[in-house]
Amino acid sequence: MERAAELTLRARAVTLTGIIISMRPRQWIKNLVVFAALVFAKKLTDPALLSRATFAALLFCAVSGAIYIVNDLFDADRDRRHPTKSRRPIAAKALGVVPALSAAALIITGALMAGFALSPPLGAVLLIYVATNAVYSLWLKEVVILDVMVIASGFVLRALGGALVIDVPISHWLIICTILLSLFLAFCKRRQELVGLDDPHGHREILKEYSIDFIDQMINVVTPSTLVAYLLYTVSPEVEMKLGTKHLYLTVPFVLYGIFRYLYLVHQKGIGGNPTRALLTDRPLLICVGLWGLTVVALLYLAVPAP
Repeated sequence: MERAAELTLRARAVTLTGIIISMRPRQWIKNLVVFAALVFAKKLTDPALLSRATFAALLFCAVSGAIYIVNDLFDADRDRRHPTKSRRPIAAKALGVVPALSAAALIITGALMAGFALSPPLGAVLLIYVATNAVYSLWLKEVVILDVMVIASGFVLRALGGALVIDVPISHWLIICTILLSLFLAFCKRRQELVGLDDPHGHREILKEYSIDFIDQMINVVTPSTLVAYLLYTVSPEVEMKLGTKHLYLTVPFVLYGIFRYLYLVHQKGIGGNPTRALLTDRPLLICVGLWGLTVVALLYLAVPAP
């Protein structure tokens, strides 16, 4: 009897561990985008709004994690042929289909209910996020260019949710910069998939529609567009008046270095296929992002307002 109970507990522990791993907690760093509106609206010191933004970020962590589980269920057969993805719990058959699907459904349902309870607009954004990713898993992941744009849209929805949950106006600059930067990261990810796999077309059909030259051309379009958009944002009279500082341009060098460093990691080090891993493991890039964040906070919250 005790032996049976012990085996049951062990099996549940294995299942729970598999669910948590499948939700890819390291990827949750992407949900920091939710705080962008809070920071640039100069509301970071408001405890109530900070709590709302934090809860919204946690809901995006839950929803995005559940979507990773769903994606792994759809991609299990292909992941088993991948050198690293084959070790994921679902692909390795360490996590069964029924518990994985049940967990994803419960997490998504609970997160949506909590989102609508906290803020109906946030709940709507979470619902759109789930629906978009569901369509992506079923269809759009095999549609050239749109597959990358859907990946990028996830960052935009996070930024929108962060603005709506604290009830601040949605800046068009925030949307433009987020779209361009996320497209840059998504195209770099596709490039690394082509370069890093022995048979990329055998792993994912959509990669047949891409080539290194084609992706490099799109990266060459998105990279300067991102830099120019951010530069214009920092010197915009509208932004200067809204934020109370005319020195935001001082953050441009960090953005320049960050993008150039990421391109270096993509082309020279071959680790641009995972933006989260690049950020967490490359010390120069991590320091650059940290200095950019500290400079932004200092300029918005500590500097003397512009006359």
